[in-house]
Amino acid sequence: MTEQDAPVVRDAGPADVAAVCRFGEQHVGPHYAPLLGVAAAQEQVRRWWSPAYVAAAVDRGQVVLAEAGGVLVGVGQHGLAGSDHVVYKLYVHPGHRGGGVGVRLLDALVRRLPAGADRVWVEHVAANERAGAFYEREGFTVDRVEPGPAGDPRQAQVWRSRPVPPDAQRPG
Repeated sequence: MTEQDAPVVRDAGPADVAAVCRFGEQHVGPHYAPLLGVAAAQEQVRRWWSPAYVAAAVDRGQVVLAEAGGVLVGVGQHGLAGSDHVVYKLYVHPGHRGGGVGVRLLDALVRRLPAGADRVWVEHVAANERAGAFYEREGFTVDRVEPGPAGDPRQAQVWRSRPVPPDAQRPG
């Protein structure tokens, strides 16, 4: 990969909504189908990657992208659960995993948290062991596990957190 093709992380804008939705359709469903089943994977895409949902998150400044050579290779999104700052999406194209794109997206999301934020949370389904291993490497520890729909342990929500580094450059 040339330096010109190295992934660039940036804020998503309104013109990116369709590409973000396509990314979700292309990568999220196939990723989750073997973990949760086809119906649950399709529900993930329907709920969290729809144009209305993505556009609202982009309008709130909650979405960051990674592009390489003009192609979308990663998406991250943060938001709030009550007063907790949560990373709700962190997806990297399978061909770009292991190259630091996920870490760069995560860092970009943390830098966008307000100055008073001292902790950041992530949530992932229990079946997504790859995500769990990534977050563990990035310093997140398990806080709680919430039961999945109909008691399906694969769909249990694993909540992890870590302190926000004091040197993170954030808005004042």
